[in-house]
Amino acid sequence: MDKTIADRAVYTANKEKRIDSIKKILKNQEALEDQYRLNGDVISEYQSFKCDSALVYIERNLQIAKDLKNTDYLDESKLKLAFVSSMSGLFTQAAEIFQTIHYDSLPVHLKVLYWWSHIRYNENLVKYTDSPKFERVYASENKKSRDALMSLLDPKGEMYLKEMAFKLKGDGDYAASAKIQKDLFKTAEPNTHGYAMSAMGLAMVNKELENRELEEKYLILAAITDTRLAIKENESLLTLAIHLYTNGDVNRAYNYVRASLDDANFYNSRFRNAVIARTQPIIEATYLAKIEQQRENLHLYALLISVFAVVLILSLYFLYRQIKVVSTAKKNLSLINVQLISVNHRLDEANLIREKYIGYYINQCAVYLDKLDEYRRNVNRKIKAGQYEALQKLTVSTTALEKDALELYQDFDRTFLEVYPTFVDELNLLLREEERFSLKKDN
Repeated sequence: MDKTIADRAVYTANKEKRIDSIKKILKNQEALEDQYRLNGDVISEYQSFKCDSALVYIERNLQIAKDLKNTDYLDESKLKLAFVSSMSGLFTQAAEIFQTIHYDSLPVHLKVLYWWSHIRYNENLVKYTDSPKFERVYASENKKSRDALMSLLDPKGEMYLKEMAFKLKGDGDYAASAKIQKDLFKTAEPNTHGYAMSAMGLAMVNKELENRELEEKYLILAAITDTRLAIKENESLLTLAIHLYTNGDVNRAYNYVRASLDDANFYNSRFRNAVIARTQPIIEATYLAKIEQQRENLHLYALLISVFAVVLILSLYFLYRQIKVVSTAKKNLSLINVQLISVNHRLDEANLIREKYIGYYINQCAVYLDKLDEYRRNVNRKIKAGQYEALQKLTVSTTALEKDALELYQDFDRTFLEVYPTFVDELNLLLREEERFSLKKDN
């Protein structure tokens, strides 16, 4: 339905092309009979499309009927004039036209058209006046007109069944009416005005049966078909808009009632404009109120989004600060770890030095204890042997002491260089070149 509404201009253009094609043929006709027939085709296209144009061609056929002195053509054109006049809201003029027709002299097919036009006339008056008092009057007139019409029809014919369905609906027998209309709808040809009217009838009887889903379904089918056929005298679209508004679909109701108003203006129907005018302001006011509420909601949402944005920015700022703090802490921790590694390395070196020197001095103490013990035994032997002169020489001589001191220094140097292998190189860097030390290969 939405797409069909959006493509209304295309359907209108197609309708105008079809009418123009009939007009082109009409221009080449010289015989009044042919002109009358083709004028009738144009009237059929215009009577639900543009009433002013339909009235123009009806007037032409009235003149042709007078020229031909054909009373049937004249009465037929008058009935069409009355029908289109009532559709455009000219009810007084339509009533006057009906009074000029001598019913008893009409052939059967025009008597059928006479009562059918009367029914449409009364139905439009009911919708136009919108008054319970007058509605009862026009409904009573319609009942009489329908009974008269049905008396002229074949009881097995399609038109008779349609009128019977409307009669049953008027009498309150909605189920029986729905059954007849459903059977007729199955036989209706899609994409025709008859199909749309049949769907509209089913929608109305389902409304009385309070079957909202079927009511909406048939209203949509009727409105789509009428819109595609460019039927500007389009009751189904307005009825659908009212139905949607009642069910809370304000946006679609507004769009459809606007489209219905555009169609009424295009058709130039005062009657249809008056009917729409009772509903359109209500739907439009509700729609505008909804739009205003949405605008207020948007302002509120914009404010909330702004607040959330500020909160988010502040949160991101504090998160950034925390990330920087954590990053700095990680860097400090990494530096401390490096320092700890360095300290551990120095501790390892210190432990190595301690172990080396402790081992060295333990070894030296053991060596000197052995030498002292050997010296004691040697002195004791010489005393026992009475070798006092040899003992005196032994105590006076410094050779053994110097030898031991030399060994001590050499062992100390060897141990020190094992612990600090780069000591000499680092010391030489602090001295002038001519004063630097060099180690012997065997040291």
